[in-house]
Amino acid sequence: MRKLLLMALLIANSILAANAFAEEFEVKMLNKGDKRAMVFEPDFIKAMPGDTIKFLPTDKGHNVESIKGMMPEGVAPFKSDLNEEFILTVEKDGVYGIKCTPHYTMGMVALIAVGEPANANEAKAAKVSKKAEGRFAEIFATYEATN
Repeated sequence: MRKLLLMALLIANSILAANAFAEEFEVKMLNKGDKRAMVFEPDFIKAMPGDTIKFLPTDKGHNVESIKGMMPEGVAPFKSDLNEEFILTVEKDGVYGIKCTPHYTMGMVALIAVGEPANANEAKAAKVSKKAEGRFAEIFATYEATN
C-alpha cells in the first residue's frame, strides 16, 4: 500500500512539474498594430508542447480559427466565438496556422511553431487568401531565421 501511495505521489509530482515549466504567450487581436491593420500581435510564436497561447480580443470583431492544411496531423480544427478570449494549448509538434475569420481576406493570420515542426513544408504549400499568402511569406521568413 505504501509503495502504491509513493508511486502515485511521484506521478502527480511529475505532472505538476511539467505544467510548471509550460509557458503562456499572449496574442492581441487588433484592428491596428505596429506593422499594419488587422493583425495578431505577435503574429509568430515559437512554443514547446504543453505551452498555452492566450488570444485576447483587444479590439472587437475578431476570433481565432485554425487553417485547413496548416495544422499538425491529429490536431482537431478549432474556431472561437467573436470577441471571446481563446486559449490554445499546443500539445503536438508542428506548425499551427491561425486566422481571424472575419478578416482573413485582409491577411489577419498568425503562425505558431511548436517543437520540431515536421509539417512546415505542407503548411507553406497550403492554399490561403492572397493577402494571407504575403503575410505568411513574411512570417515564415521569421520562422526560418529562428531555426
